[in-house]
Amino acid sequence: MSEQKNKPRVGLGVIVINNEGKILVGKRKNSHAPFYSIPGGHLELGETFEDGAIREIKEETDLSIQNPEVVSITNNLETYRNEGLHYISVVLLAKDFSGELKNMEPEKCEEWIWVNPENLPLPHFDASQRAVICYLENKFYKKFE
Repeated sequence: MSEQKNKPRVGLGVIVINNEGKILVGKRKNSHAPFYSIPGGHLELGETFEDGAIREIKEETDLSIQNPEVVSITNNLETYRNEGLHYISVVLLAKDFSGELKNMEPEKCEEWIWVNPENLPLPHFDASQRAVICYLENKFYKKFE
């Protein structure tokens, strides 16, 4: 078993919300295809959660977010059961952003769309869905069932 599969890894998910109350989701290609998901990725060694969120959003969408705040964590056991990869995701909320939305990684994402968080497109990646549920229910953590 590889080192990557031997222990949980840290992921980041970012809920970017616009002034209409809609959140940004992308339809994934390659990793986690064909699922929709909020933007995010891996926390890099020595990186703060906030800096990781800012970096990931810039890399994926070219948006610049300001003052992202940690709002929840998720234990992504469905992904572990389906793919053998165990992630703990730190979820951040970004209400303040600037720039023009672009798909900066077309090899990883078909498109970015703004959606009502109470009506997520399907199929939806479990870590992203759990993050949005925590956000909507104003919970820091929701037990996996």
